[in-house]
Amino acid sequence: MGHDMKQPIVAYHQDDKGDWVARLSCGHNQHVRHNPPWQNRPWVISESGRKQHLGDSLDCKKCDNGAPRDW
Repeated sequence: MGHDMKQPIVAYHQDDKGDWVARLSCGHNQHVRHNPPWQNRPWVISESGRKQHLGDSLDCKKCDNGAPRDW
């Protein structure tokens, strides 16, 4: 099992609270909140910002843990 599996963002959706969730190419979902000072991601608030970050890779903890796909 590898560590820090980087997976590109392929799409986004909002959860039932309205928080943005990135869909990763591995089939896992990962929240991408703008929640300073822990996560500083102001780009997630705007559609143009999200589009600019499509294809960016995030560390997928679910891949690291061998979790089943979310979608």
